[in-house]
Amino acid sequence: MRYFRLSRSYGKAGMVDSREYLVDSRESLVDSREYIVDGRESADESSELLVVSRKSGSERGPFISLLSRYALIVGILLSTIGLGGCRNYYKHLAPAKGDVHCIEQFAPQYVSTMYSAYVDVTKHHFSGLLFIKQMPDSSTRILFANEIGVKFFDFSFSKDGEFTKNYILEKMDKKAVVLALKNDLKLVLLHPNLSKASVLTDNTNNFVVVPNKKGKDYYITDKDCTRLVRIEKSSKRKPVVVAELMDYKNGIPDSVHIQHKNFKFSIALKKVEKEKQ
Repeated sequence: MRYFRLSRSYGKAGMVDSREYLVDSRESLVDSREYIVDGRESADESSELLVVSRKSGSERGPFISLLSRYALIVGILLSTIGLGGCRNYYKHLAPAKGDVHCIEQFAPQYVSTMYSAYVDVTKHHFSGLLFIKQMPDSSTRILFANEIGVKFFDFSFSKDGEFTKNYILEKMDKKAVVLALKNDLKLVLLHPNLSKASVLTDNTNNFVVVPNKKGKDYYITDKDCTRLVRIEKSSKRKPVVVAELMDYKNGIPDSVHIQHKNFKFSIALKKVEKEKQ
């Protein structure tokens, strides 16, 4: 958390009105709200400031009251600027013709695949092996453990995308962490619901846009949809997670990298070739 203080000096006596604005600089995933100002705290502080503003008006006259109200407006604007303003990173995209189902060719053909894995979650670093296995019931099992067999997490995704937490290390068992891992691994499996998808373009790449509850997922390909450039999970205005599936071999990406923006959370995978018997 970072604290920003605004101060204003009024009158010859050097009277100071100071107000603190608490901004979630990490724009974290807490309570499944990604990358937003904590509305409750902002509302509470704004209300408090307004009350003081009224009091200032009665005690110091209409001029000071006006300045106090001005301080409130400035504070709200600065809080907004602190979150990157109102810039929409996808505003330049234009509708395009294309088949949204073309991205299905990039869904990894996991049967029994092993990756060396590095996961950074805030102050914690985990490294080991991540196993992705297709089960007889068509579900996908994903298990992450270190080299001596200590499990970090064990998740399952049904054929329909339903998520099951079979196990997770206590240190990682936080609602926000589990949600982030779930969403990140779903990107790696690449089984989006394309019923409401559309195609946009920036004249260089095509963007298959898939709406979700918190924003949109952008599956970015070249113009001919022969190469998956990257995947972006976005809020209403900007990307919050970027995933890259690189160097496909026999339908499986050799490397995977997932990075959260403005939040220390990343996953890096490198395929481990099994030794031939």
